[in-house]
Amino acid sequence: MSTENVPNSTAGSSGLYRRIWRWHFFAGVLCVPFIFSLAVTGAIYLFHKQIDDIVYSSEMLRPAAASEVQGLQPTRIIAQALMAYPGQPKAYTSPADSGRNAQVDIIRPDGATLQVFVDPGTGRVTGAIDESNRIMTIVKHVHSLAIAGDAGNVVIEIMAGWIIVLMATGIYLWWPRGRTAGVVSIRPKAAGRIWWRDLHAVTGVFAGVVILFLALTGMPWSVFWGKNVNAWLSAHDLGVPNGMWRGVPKSTLPAAELGELPWAQQQESVPASDDPHAQHKAMAHSGHGASSYSVLNNPVVVGPDTVLADLARIGMDGSYRLALPRDPRGVYSAIRTPGQVAGQRVVHIDQYSGKVLMDIGANQIGPIGRITEWGVSVHQGAEYGTPNLIVMLAGCLALVALCFSGVITWWKRRPTGKLAAPARKEGDQLAKGVVVIAVVLGCCFPLLGASMLAVLLFDSLIEKMRRPPAQMKSP
Repeated sequence: MSTENVPNSTAGSSGLYRRIWRWHFFAGVLCVPFIFSLAVTGAIYLFHKQIDDIVYSSEMLRPAAASEVQGLQPTRIIAQALMAYPGQPKAYTSPADSGRNAQVDIIRPDGATLQVFVDPGTGRVTGAIDESNRIMTIVKHVHSLAIAGDAGNVVIEIMAGWIIVLMATGIYLWWPRGRTAGVVSIRPKAAGRIWWRDLHAVTGVFAGVVILFLALTGMPWSVFWGKNVNAWLSAHDLGVPNGMWRGVPKSTLPAAELGELPWAQQQESVPASDDPHAQHKAMAHSGHGASSYSVLNNPVVVGPDTVLADLARIGMDGSYRLALPRDPRGVYSAIRTPGQVAGQRVVHIDQYSGKVLMDIGANQIGPIGRITEWGVSVHQGAEYGTPNLIVMLAGCLALVALCFSGVITWWKRRPTGKLAAPARKEGDQLAKGVVVIAVVLGCCFPLLGASMLAVLLFDSLIEKMRRPPAQMKSP
């Protein structure tokens, strides 16, 4: 039995194996709570549309007898929402089918965004949801640690990097090296720690590709790597080409303020409406507060009804979100993100002339930007329908299983009162190839690299404190 518990005597006693084991252990200790949270919230968010339909059915869904998709014009629907919940209209989302209500986002006087649902056939307001208190919004914020602000985003980026380290070190530890037991299946007579060890190893090796994919495709949302890569892609015409922005007036409003946008466009500024009297209007408007501005019943601007009709003429169909101008320089921004990359499209329109300032579809995005968008779409389970959801869910469940089996394996084998990582011995060194891989990962993902250096210093400090005094004095 004992010969089956370790890879073999050479591998098990080698300095390289012990060092890799220690890094796998430290990565697990550092990451398990966060990985568990990422896996659970990620699995839930995969089904956010289905959950929303259940939890908010009375607000979002129309009666089964309703047949007409939309009988009222958008302006009337927005006006109905404002009558029930006064504020500044922020966006209008057209219903996807006859079974759904239209959605109007309203900025309340206290700054909160209220999502108001209106029956597009009758104009009846069916209810409202505070955007920040929506269940799936909370799940998403917990998943990304956005609830902790920028610090949480930094932690998530580091954790995604350490998941890559965990998978790389786990594959090395799993490598058969002449073994056949506990490699691709759990040993039939295994019990206790051996059973949990086999479960951990077999789950990791079979789900490793999906888990690595989830970690890598989660990076675009990160606070440091994601923003810098996005900016670099745009600067080198590999994301949204710079040429798309030439000759277009720009506002100071960041694109992220528009809500859900394709990843490649999130770091850009929003175009501005070009009105010769905008400066005077802005000055006159500034004394009334932002919440007083509205495109409804404003004779100098193009109304939402006309904008939607013009969008239909240029092929902007299906359900999409129309962000409304919020000040005299604002634009209409039609945002369609159906899930599949091929269907993504964003159109910015001047609020005074109705001129299309920018029209960005998937075919305008650079090659690396499209690959990144594809990864994001698959990560969210949206690119290939139900099979995509099942595979991503399997990856999340595998992560949960790895967390439990890893912790239980450690608990059953740990020396009483000590860390379970194999002790380093004098002369233990990492192979040059491993050092090169670590350096490359650290350079590609700087926050991971910084945390790896911190762990290395911590590990060295622990070993130094454990050495006998005589050993510490030896050269």
